Amino acid sequence: MGKPVNNRVMLRRRPEGLPKKTDFEWRTEGVPRPGDGQVLLRNIYLSLDPAIRGWMSPAENSYQPPIEIGEVMRGVTVGRVEETNNANFAVGDYVMGLNGWEQYSISNGQGFISKIPPHLDLPLSNFLGVLGTTGLTAYFGLLEIGGPKKGETVLVSAAAGAVGSIVGQIAQIKGCKTVGIAGGKEKCERLKTVFGFDETIDYKASGSIEEKIRSSCPAGIDIYFDNVGGEILDGALNCLADGARVVMCGAISTYNDETPTTGPSNLWQLLVHNARMEGFIVSKFVSEFPNAISQLGRWVSEGRLQHCEEFVDGLENAPDAFLRLFDGSHSGKLIVNLGRL
Repeated sequence: MGKPVNNRVMLRRRPEGLPKKTDFEWRTEGVPRPGDGQVLLRNIYLSLDPAIRGWMSPAENSYQPPIEIGEVMRGVTVGRVEETNNANFAVGDYVMGLNGWEQYSISNGQGFISKIPPHLDLPLSNFLGVLGTTGLTAYFGLLEIGGPKKGETVLVSAAAGAVGSIVGQIAQIKGCKTVGIAGGKEKCERLKTVFGFDETIDYKASGSIEEKIRSSCPAGIDIYFDNVGGEILDGALNCLADGARVVMCGAISTYNDETPTTGPSNLWQLLVHNARMEGFIVSKFVSEFPNAISQLGRWVSEGRLQHCEEFVDGLENAPDAFLRLFDGSHSGKLIVNLGRL
């Protein structure tokens, strides 16, 4: 075997609208060595998430600084500690953290990084999906921001996606009626047969999205978990119940807009219905991750939480796979397999 190298995907230029393969650059370097207090991680799986698109733009006032031109693309990975100069990590530990689109990463063991609990005995890839930032986003967004109560109606956009499908199932566990919005008959059918949603709305079918929501939620929406923004958010705001909570998780429908997006036209509905709208970043809850992961793991082990993972082999295929997040051609959590366990 030859000497190990560190293959990396860098940001070559900032996308204009939908990202293109030419916005990325492949680079091969030597494997870095950890300094004082650092660890060397060999990344095994890489998570592809819509939020990365925002990090590729020169946006200001964001929760993450933009990826600079010539820097490695940023992403959440699951990796193994190969070398350590940090007393909190041992060689052989598996960790989840915010690293890069690369085969090896250096971490100081602080910030958004946590050990994977071995007692759960579940596949490592789950710690990017149902037990990782995806599941944790659904968990804290619904339970901490939404505060569901038994008998309430929960509407979820992008419900067939990795986050949305978990939101709906947790809402069911809490005794809520669940309505999922997805694009196309196949995805809507999967919401019912695989993820157990009570009702579905196909936003691609003809007709007013607002009228479809109103028909599925005749008593109004108690919690709207918003992953898309745009027209669907506008429609949902017109169908709120008194005391409703709107959980702002994402706005994927606007991420590739080349001109500033006009805001929702009817935020005054929050006033009319004594409702509130609140955004959140999952890293706010990092100190609570261990308990949440344990609970999510129990639900998975008990068969109460179904999840779907789609794997793409090879770091070189990450750019193409990333673009699939924006055309709806993937199923569930999209993960790049970087190499051996």
